[in-house]
Amino acid sequence: MTTRAAAESASSAATDAPIRVHRFEVRLKEAGADPRATALLHDARSVGVRPSGVRVTRIYLVRGAFDDRALERIGRDLLANPVLEVWSLGAQPVATGAQLVEVHPLPGVMDPAAQTVVDSIHALLDLPAAHGAVEASTGWRYEFEGVTHGEADRLARRLLANTVIHAIHTEPYEPDDFLHGHDYTPEVRHIAIRDLGDADLERLSRDAHLFLDLAEMRAIQAEFTTLGREPTDIELETLAQTWSEHCVHKTLKSRVWYRGPADDRIDWSGRPGVALRDDGSVVIDNLLKRTVAAATFELIEEGIDWTLSVFVDNAGIIAFDDDHAVCVKVETHNHPSAIEPYGGAATGAGGCIRDVLGTGLAARPIAATDVFCVAPPDAFTDETLPAGCLHPRRILTQVVAGVRDYGNRVGVPTLSGAVAFDDRYVGNPLVYCGCIGVMPRDLISGAAKPGDRIVALGGRTGRDGIHGATFSSAELTDTHADEFSHAVQIGNAIEEKKVIDLVLRARDVAGGPLFHAITDCGAGGFSSAVGEMGEQIGAEVQLEQAPLKYAGLSYTEIWISEAQERMVLAVPPANMQRLRDLCAEESVEMADLGVFGTPGADLVLRYGEIEVGRMPMAFLHDGIPTPEREAQWLGASDVVHTATPDGQDVGAALLERLSDPNIASKRWIIRQYDHEVQGGTVLKPLVGPLGEGPGDASVIEPVPGSGKGLAISQGLATGVGDPRLGGDPYLMALAAIDECVRNLVCVGTDPERIAILDNFCWPSCRKPENLGSLVRAAVGCYDGAKAYRTPFVSGKDSLNNQFTTDDGRTIEIPPTLLITGIGIVHDVTKCVTSDAKAPGNVVLLVGPHAAGDPDVTDLEMGPRVARAVHACIRDGLVRAAHDCSEGGWLVALAEMLIAGASPERTLGAKVTAEDAAYFVESPSRYLLEVATGDVERVRTTLAGVAALELATLDDSGRLAIPAAGVELGVPQCAEAFLNTLNW
Repeated sequence: MTTRAAAESASSAATDAPIRVHRFEVRLKEAGADPRATALLHDARSVGVRPSGVRVTRIYLVRGAFDDRALERIGRDLLANPVLEVWSLGAQPVATGAQLVEVHPLPGVMDPAAQTVVDSIHALLDLPAAHGAVEASTGWRYEFEGVTHGEADRLARRLLANTVIHAIHTEPYEPDDFLHGHDYTPEVRHIAIRDLGDADLERLSRDAHLFLDLAEMRAIQAEFTTLGREPTDIELETLAQTWSEHCVHKTLKSRVWYRGPADDRIDWSGRPGVALRDDGSVVIDNLLKRTVAAATFELIEEGIDWTLSVFVDNAGIIAFDDDHAVCVKVETHNHPSAIEPYGGAATGAGGCIRDVLGTGLAARPIAATDVFCVAPPDAFTDETLPAGCLHPRRILTQVVAGVRDYGNRVGVPTLSGAVAFDDRYVGNPLVYCGCIGVMPRDLISGAAKPGDRIVALGGRTGRDGIHGATFSSAELTDTHADEFSHAVQIGNAIEEKKVIDLVLRARDVAGGPLFHAITDCGAGGFSSAVGEMGEQIGAEVQLEQAPLKYAGLSYTEIWISEAQERMVLAVPPANMQRLRDLCAEESVEMADLGVFGTPGADLVLRYGEIEVGRMPMAFLHDGIPTPEREAQWLGASDVVHTATPDGQDVGAALLERLSDPNIASKRWIIRQYDHEVQGGTVLKPLVGPLGEGPGDASVIEPVPGSGKGLAISQGLATGVGDPRLGGDPYLMALAAIDECVRNLVCVGTDPERIAILDNFCWPSCRKPENLGSLVRAAVGCYDGAKAYRTPFVSGKDSLNNQFTTDDGRTIEIPPTLLITGIGIVHDVTKCVTSDAKAPGNVVLLVGPHAAGDPDVTDLEMGPRVARAVHACIRDGLVRAAHDCSEGGWLVALAEMLIAGASPERTLGAKVTAEDAAYFVESPSRYLLEVATGDVERVRTTLAGVAALELATLDDSGRLAIPAAGVELGVPQCAEAFLNTLNW
């Protein structure tokens, strides 16, 4: 009897009712009190449609053998809240004149709410737990009043559904049955490659979504020629995943020939691994090794002893105290988010949480971060939006919702982030997700041992996420939603929470962890997880043992699927039963997939008795040819920085900048996140009495009661390196590191204990000019990290971010480097926030003020200012601190005043200094609020660092600049700052 037949038999045994699909509708008793309907009416106006009303109904389709009594219990006791909601069976009539839209997930798309319904029905009716005894699917029904059919369809496609994962219906959806998988009979398929010419090798790579270049395809061809056979389909897919840009960072590890005009910013002489040629070109033998990684290892040699694990695990690890370590990882999920922003961002957040869980012998996730780069919400209309692109407003709202829902539901506070707008992100938005974890210092490393069982925990495997790793190496086009819909993943945060709880229990059992190693199923699925864990010793995998969401997956799909919420552990056989018992207690599914350790350290893949793949681990991990790339730098142009645009007064310019989306408050986003779950948050991202001000960094207390904190923030200086503005990516990297350090120092972080991460998002580096800009940014990372003594502990790159329109235009994103930082706060009671505190205090502008190129970071002055400001904060001399970044010092001062407002009063300030560079965004500058009596002590502590008395705070509620004839009400500034993105 098949699994499906057995399940249906078990279900039928509980009742004599026939097996069929039942439709439940659940709606609020009072339609006018429906917040979902209210929000939808608001959002409809943003797309030019004005319904007079809307009624929202939740749909549950439940398949099983249920009599009337069972159906009553499901509707009454499970699906509806008896106080607020009513339920009914079947489709209710559509109101006269209303337009009906129903949205349901497409077959095979992950439906977490439906999974919870199934589990709950089993528990409610005490049904057998056989997989498939009950099935469910969920959807939404919308009845719009006062709109045409076309307007209802527009609302459905702009606000309610993404046809990559949803079906849109205009009549009640009542299927006779669900679609089901089919039985699968394995048949090993060999791919003819040994006799192919170059053109055919390249065609095979593209058509099969391998995205390997010709040299790599030739290497595979040579290997299998030596083996005397053709590769199987699963072997070729395994190589494509393992050798993908996403997994192996081959561009950053390439040998680079760099050419460009001579400049006085980068001194190439004396750098290890760098050769200067007679023609003026530079040869770098390994870009990553000689820049980002070199900075860290040189700093370690120079005495930094608090980095515990760098570049070798899922996350970088630093010491927190004598007993605990903290780890950090930031990933991108750009291409999936371009196709399906909610699922792309949610699984980006979930994947980073699993990265931390899979670091060492498991860290507990304690905080999350996010950064989004999207097109401005008003930059495109439906008519001007390139074909194949989702509207920028839709992308931003959905990526925020994805991170929000995942973090809030899994119980990890989202504490730090940023949003950047540029029209060139229209077809290729950037979604950065990060996570921080805490772990015992004696559990920071692990390794699989021969004989360990290969154990999979968590979610079942489906077709979602197929080719996710190789998809990240593809260029997006107007047809990508159709071609790569299989790469979309939908996460289930509740499943992840169960996995986290289980893993931490298995880690903390008496006698030590039940496993020798752990990693997550990220890009490449089981292929990357098992392949990495078994790199030195080999592995033998039984693919039919993997639990599936539905029948019919091929052995290759099982192996490379990136379905979510799955971890792989190396478990000694003696510990298997104890682990099974814990899994049962935590309701986590566990599967034994095979064994680590094979003769010759081969990777052996079987489906039942059939061997479907066998490869040496040495070739899988070391056989990729070292690429050689050409890089060209055309040089930067001079950019003229002016204090204010010609003809515009300072007050008007300030309001304009405060309302610029890149500067304006992101409170609409921030307030959707839970900042205090787990109870360790010291400083939240919004500060001040009303929670309206932008904090520079957030602070958590990883070890409760220790009094010691960890600060989290970022640096992003894309405009400094923007080729459209004639910028220099070398200076962009320095400015991003400087901004990250300033943000952390402003809250009380010790600048001698800051670790950073790099995330490069670049347009295609097959283009020499783009690779040239990447080289300069990487060198900037080296110089900046060495100067600030901030080791890189982890990083990630995404190097093919561009979009080709249906008319052949290629829209490249601006080169974007995110620097994320974590730093130690020795005493959380001395943390400082950016909100202005009291009238009579003085605001000092600390840092360089001399005229010169405002984009250039002084690598001697910047670190010195950071140390001096920290000393002032450490000594309790600073009431408030804020870094000067986007918008310059005047914007920073306005933000401090906005943040300082309370129900009782609104602080004001009178600018006393005659510094007309109001909006210049020079690096390494801070605003410090200091009591008048402490000014001289601050100057002494600053030890010669320039400190200009910029303004005096008062209780006027106005920002006055006598030298410029400006007097603005702080509430007027707040209105400009708070309302731009107040969606």
